[in-house]
Amino acid sequence: MAPYVRRRAPRALLLLPTAIALSACRPPAGARAPRAPAHAVIPAPAGVRLDPSASFDVDSRTAVVIDAQAGAEEEEIARDLHALLALTGSRAVRRLAAGEAPPPHAVHLRLDPQRTPLGAEGYELTVTPERVTLAAHAPAGLFYAVQTMRQLLPPSVEHRAAIRRRLRLPTGQIVDTPRFPWRGAMLDVARHFFGPADVKRYVDLLALYKLNRLHLHLADDQGWRLEIRSWPNLTAHGGSTQVGGGAGGYYTQAEYADLVAYARSRHVTVVPEIEMPGHTNAALASYPTLTCDGVARPLYTGTEVGFSTLCVERDTVLGFVEDVVREIAELTPGEYVHVGGDEVEKLTHEQYLRFVERVQGIVRQHGKQMIGWGEIAAANLLPSTVVQHWKPDSARLHAARGGRLILSPATRTYLDMKYDSTTVLGLTWAAVIEVRDAYAWEPAALIPGVPERAILGVEAPLWSETLVRRSDFEFMAFPRLAAIAEVGWSPPAARDWQGFSARLGAHGPRLSALGVNFYRSPQVPWAR
Repeated sequence: MAPYVRRRAPRALLLLPTAIALSACRPPAGARAPRAPAHAVIPAPAGVRLDPSASFDVDSRTAVVIDAQAGAEEEEIARDLHALLALTGSRAVRRLAAGEAPPPHAVHLRLDPQRTPLGAEGYELTVTPERVTLAAHAPAGLFYAVQTMRQLLPPSVEHRAAIRRRLRLPTGQIVDTPRFPWRGAMLDVARHFFGPADVKRYVDLLALYKLNRLHLHLADDQGWRLEIRSWPNLTAHGGSTQVGGGAGGYYTQAEYADLVAYARSRHVTVVPEIEMPGHTNAALASYPTLTCDGVARPLYTGTEVGFSTLCVERDTVLGFVEDVVREIAELTPGEYVHVGGDEVEKLTHEQYLRFVERVQGIVRQHGKQMIGWGEIAAANLLPSTVVQHWKPDSARLHAARGGRLILSPATRTYLDMKYDSTTVLGLTWAAVIEVRDAYAWEPAALIPGVPERAILGVEAPLWSETLVRRSDFEFMAFPRLAAIAEVGWSPPAARDWQGFSARLGAHGPRLSALGVNFYRSPQVPWAR
């Protein structure tokens, strides 16, 4: 079997009603307990100096304060922190008067225009027994400072009803900036549909680990999931089913806009993907004018790939692409639109390249940058177009012309691959990927001849052939997604498997407190 060809999932897997989570892996009798890590922050910060012999204790005196000139984003981040700490001694976030110093025992959030070296997402977190200061150059950095503070606090911070909830922060300082600007996760809502509440839950978990892109795979052979008002049958008919024949579903434009806004409030950018010219059976079933013979295709609920394609020479098809891109661009404030482009088997190479180049022009015309899977790299692409590498392809050609790459190597980052031979959900066509496999790779060494400056970042796709509900995709995503987050954020010098596995083990109680259905890998010393 070719190593990079997607195959049908065994029928027994497709009929499973839910995930079967493996029981916690316990150390053998008499085994020595793992040494506690100095801290459990994931991704590992670039610079850390902590002294756990002293602490800042959150109590009834604690107040969350912001500067007099703080904007709406700062205030929202401060309110979220106030809610996380469940403070009872102060009624609300307090805005300091001009020139006023923070009061004793305060948590002070502030933007500092002088801290330009921190960039858009970097931060400084300083803890003394008397005060906590979170400083950043931009709101995203302030948000990530809160996530680090959250992870330094005990897991009971995730559940305000916890008995004897005592919140203590070790003193010291963390100065942190990300390695790559793109740190993403992809969720396939086309093969199995997941509603807005489930997607928002995923956004919350991405934000905890400083991931900043949610790539939504919105259309495929099995379903079209976003309302396009100029082509209403895409969702009315094409969105009516899914793998295995379930009811399917779709997002109205209002629901999608709400998802985008929710993600933005957590500094996650939604990147919409509409697959084309292949993986389009749901569209071909909805509108026969998109086919070459004028005959609508039957709805499809299987998992084969490569059999469908738009009739790319028809003017109707280019008009369709124009309408879809226009409506999505209007709904999406982010700068990117993903157009798929992979696994096209029913067009000539020349037809495929010409179509990709035409679509690139349409996306650009609507003020967005195009992203496509690695196969598009063979086309005449603009340097502003981004290629998402997932298998051996022509990505190096795009880097040589000045373009940038998102790295999603299937053998490391595809979260729908099984953890081991006993994993009930998932597939194995690319690899069997344990947590260490997802962690132990170096982006700058992945593609020979591609320098780090050509790498926009990393992304972990989660295809949903075998995933029916939220507990399924959480189980396949976690804890591997935390590993990918560290690959994307942390400098190479801060990364090592032993340190990561110890910190990840400390996250077991936190994930449990959050109600996450996660895989308890035997490679990780899970805390109890």
